[in-house]
Amino acid sequence: MVASTKETACDWTVSGMDCGSCAAKIRDAVTRMPGVSGVEVSIMSERLRLTLDEAQTGRDKVEKTVRALGYEIAPRADSTKREFVLPSANIPKADGGTHSDHDHEGHDHGPQADAAAKRDESGHGSPGHVHDAPADRGKRWYQTGKGKLVIVTALLLGAAWIIEYLAPEIGKWAFIAACLIGVAPVAKRAFAALQMGQPFTIESLMTIAAIGALFINAAEEAALVVFLFAVGEVLEGVAAGKARDGIRALANLVPKTALLEVNGTTKEVPAASLSVGQMILVRPGDRIPADGEISEGTSGVDESPVTGESVPKARGPGDGVFAGSINTEAVLRVKVTKGPEDNTIARIIRLVEEAEEARAPTERFIDRFSRWYMPAIVAVAALVVLVPPLAFGQPWDTWVYRGLALLLIGCPCALVISVPASIASAMSTGARKGLLMKGGAVIEAAARVGWVAFDKTGTLTHGRPQVTDLVTFGGTSEAELLAVAAGVETGSSHPLAIAILNKAKEAGIAALPSRDAKALMGKGVMATVGDAPAWVASPRFAMENGGLDGLGLRQATTFEEAGKTAVAVFRAKTPLGLIVMRDEPRADAKEAVRQLTTMGVSSVILTGDNPRTAAAIAGDLGLKFEADMMPEDKLAYIREIGRQDGVMMIGDGINDAPALKQASVGVAMGSGTDVALETADAAILRDRVTDIPATIRLSRAAMANIRQNVTIALGLKAVFLVTSVLGLTGLWIAILADTGATVLVTLNALRLLRFNPEREA
Repeated sequence: MVASTKETACDWTVSGMDCGSCAAKIRDAVTRMPGVSGVEVSIMSERLRLTLDEAQTGRDKVEKTVRALGYEIAPRADSTKREFVLPSANIPKADGGTHSDHDHEGHDHGPQADAAAKRDESGHGSPGHVHDAPADRGKRWYQTGKGKLVIVTALLLGAAWIIEYLAPEIGKWAFIAACLIGVAPVAKRAFAALQMGQPFTIESLMTIAAIGALFINAAEEAALVVFLFAVGEVLEGVAAGKARDGIRALANLVPKTALLEVNGTTKEVPAASLSVGQMILVRPGDRIPADGEISEGTSGVDESPVTGESVPKARGPGDGVFAGSINTEAVLRVKVTKGPEDNTIARIIRLVEEAEEARAPTERFIDRFSRWYMPAIVAVAALVVLVPPLAFGQPWDTWVYRGLALLLIGCPCALVISVPASIASAMSTGARKGLLMKGGAVIEAAARVGWVAFDKTGTLTHGRPQVTDLVTFGGTSEAELLAVAAGVETGSSHPLAIAILNKAKEAGIAALPSRDAKALMGKGVMATVGDAPAWVASPRFAMENGGLDGLGLRQATTFEEAGKTAVAVFRAKTPLGLIVMRDEPRADAKEAVRQLTTMGVSSVILTGDNPRTAAAIAGDLGLKFEADMMPEDKLAYIREIGRQDGVMMIGDGINDAPALKQASVGVAMGSGTDVALETADAAILRDRVTDIPATIRLSRAAMANIRQNVTIALGLKAVFLVTSVLGLTGLWIAILADTGATVLVTLNALRLLRFNPEREA
């Protein structure tokens, strides 16, 4: 069916959501409205998103409905409406070089008009972006609506006790007044939910319990229950706010302003207005306001705010830098390579905020369970009230009281919040350490991983191979060999291509003119160089196509047995020579494999490189390996071992994308291609192999925390359900069991914020 042209995407900030029941109430109420679809409610990011046909339902009606349920709501700021958005300046390069030095800068970036549209869609991309916050945002607990209710109910309860002490004959009426005044706002929310087809809410149960207690002459306890309920709501809000602080702090990593260079002069502009291609100046001690590439200057860059890497790294011309990093030593001129809506910090924020959309299977099960849990408890409470008096002649007051106590433990708040609170805390911890996971489903899958499959180049190795040997055939000179190879590889971003281009540049050899370059997936590259085709390919492919003879193949084999990579350069049936490169393993690769083995996780290398080079790397690291693998071979291997156990695939290239998607968890190295990063379920920003076991360790800790939370929530409910039926606990204990459980599971989830995934257990 074709969508109505009047449908628009709407985005609001909603405050006051402290548990899963809150989100469910809003979601159910809004979904029932005509013209509303695609409703998404996020507790941790306090966000309501939906698609709205305003011809049927206006935005004001949605806002009115949410407010009627007791929540504050305000539209999220439209990030396209900025006063200081500047056009991209035509700024010359700092080094005076040609544009060929930056052939790959523009990949995967659309026009700036598209970037503006993306800002509007994301609603949260820019580092300086500020929401139109609802009234309670940023206030102390006692300044919020719920906090004021606590203070009022406390004063009323205190006054009632004083009146009862001084005038016992009217003390009962003082408690009735305290109860009615305190429960009034709760009853109002309950009535609003009832009108929207939601009879089973904590507010409705609370209202019934409080009014019912008045009818059985338990006025003092009714007033106390109302007060404890208000206290519990405030505690839930404080705990949930703590869980959100880590997400909010990310946005503050990027400075609000930047020094923009235009025609040789600098001026201060909002960082949110920066566009791709502009040049910015970053002084020592300043935070870098955008993802970019250094054009001029060399300095130490502290990336710890973004990646968790504690030691500043030396960065110079051509090196990339993250928004939010700190320039420690010298002035840098940085060319912006990503807009504010797409920089590293913005991507982290989006991953963390949208994590609730990729809900873990455990969370989905608990959500389904909670939908019948509350009605079931209400039914049990009704039986407790009716059966003993009617069937066994028991006193009504006793069993009505016990039934009311049961109602108060009927809310599944603690159970529903148990999973998302843990997931949000784990993702926040991971983000601070440069470990990004796209939602609860990824965390649950990572916790069950039994195999880790590594790509080799750029993953276990640095991905920066260097040319070590040149072998020429048939009178070809080294200069001619490099000129042809550089011509074929011009424009490529593959690590081997960059090594060849760098070698040619160092030798002062210009690449021959080329056109029609085409990648031969898993085999090499071909292009028309001069007026004839030329290839840079694997020795096997060259041998099969007349580009290498037996002697050349034996020479290539010798290099490969030494752990090097050899490529053959040839024209049609004419071998030109071999270019031999070596890519060193990362220093922490062996330690990462040891940690994985200790954790009971098996490891294997999947590489398109030849068996001899793969064996040299794998032997040093103590790993199994599979070599000469095409992308489809990696996919098939992942599918096969995935039938036996959970498998995590680590890669960084376009050819890894299918395997990353097939794996239980696909992890992209942070320096990898945009395709790999978008395809993967998780990303490692620091390019440390030891971050792989750290990711698994964090995921396992999160799942252990979830199990603890579910045990706490269900355990407390079960205990107090039994004690309430037996008459061992009363109304105020029941309300403590409900709100106390919610606070306990939230505080337990917050422990993950202090978890160090790098430390072995």
